[in-house]
Amino acid sequence: MNKLIPPFILLLASTLTSCGQKTYDEKLESLYRKTVPLIKADSLKPRLSEVVILDTRAEEEFQVSHIQGARFVDYDAFEVTQVKDIPLDQELIVYCSVGYRSERVGEKLQKAGYTNVKNLYGGIFSWKNEGYEVMGSKNTPTDSVHTYNKSWGKWLLKGTKVY
Repeated sequence: MNKLIPPFILLLASTLTSCGQKTYDEKLESLYRKTVPLIKADSLKPRLSEVVILDTRAEEEFQVSHIQGARFVDYDAFEVTQVKDIPLDQELIVYCSVGYRSERVGEKLQKAGYTNVKNLYGGIFSWKNEGYEVMGSKNTPTDSVHTYNKSWGKWLLKGTKVY
């Protein structure tokens, strides 16, 4: 005779297995200060030709892959003078792996007078996870994405992880 597992046992088991694990959205919520407005990948994709995209990751990350047309600005060495050729009212989209470093760069841009700065929600990981194309060092399509490190790499669900 088959016995049914009481529902509270199933609930307890699922609760225990998920303790300490966050979803990607929960992880992002814990990282963001929400000082720079967010834009999601599906909203950005049709507007790529209308915006200036700034990749704020390290050069080695950018060389592995980047969003087509992105301009490299390096989080660690970023100075507003790097973008002095861009009008203050131009829509700027900043991104990094997940959006933390790009939010800091976005804050600097806002402080310098840029009035239309947005941070790509979830960074290049979300972009690639949504199935959008990234470009390699020779501006040709690639499946590779630099994941910063193995710990962060778990959030890249599509593509080839590069460490």
